[in-house]
Amino acid sequence: MEGSLASAKILKEELYKQLARIGKCLSSDKRLEILNVLSQSPKTVEKLAVCTGMNMANVSRHLQILLDAKLVKFTKKGTYAIYSLADPEVIDFMSSLWRISEKQLPDIAKLKDDFLNNLDGIQTLSIDEVMEKVNNESIVLVDLRPKEEFEMGHISGAISMPMEELDTLMSELPKDAEVIAYCQGPLCVYSALAVQKLKQKGYKAYRMDEGINEWQGHIMPH
Repeated sequence: MEGSLASAKILKEELYKQLARIGKCLSSDKRLEILNVLSQSPKTVEKLAVCTGMNMANVSRHLQILLDAKLVKFTKKGTYAIYSLADPEVIDFMSSLWRISEKQLPDIAKLKDDFLNNLDGIQTLSIDEVMEKVNNESIVLVDLRPKEEFEMGHISGAISMPMEELDTLMSELPKDAEVIAYCQGPLCVYSALAVQKLKQKGYKAYRMDEGINEWQGHIMPH
């Protein structure tokens, strides 16, 4: 009996050590950012460097740690390595991490509120409010992410207007439309900047804090 108890204790300790591998891996803000970017679409090291503002050497170093923790994987395409999340459940994990952090860390709400308060009259709609408007076909839903992310998946009926092209493309929107802008999710505030631009041009515009992953999780809860 004592031998079994000792074995159970050793097993428990080893299991916690395995869990700690994930915890240690996520102790870097930059690795969290890489995971969030990859949740939108697979990317090369070069593209990840552009998206995160890191140099390629640092991106490669962080990717190696994520690979060791089995959170990402890669495939070869010619001379390029294309990185992606190792499993869709990583998206669920990141969403849970965000919800817990937002609930438990008041600094998160303060950071976002301070940013939004510096913009004039930006109104944020909940997913349920957006869904109601979409079902009533009374709005134009604008996806601000890069084209490749839009093509990997987007909210049904949304149109692609990458943030860097918004100034040029917004003239294509009907002036009498209600416009709702969304981007990569709660960690991205481009939607607020887009709404500010749209309102300055006379559009009735709103932002949605959530992105495609949160939208899909809302309509298809686990």
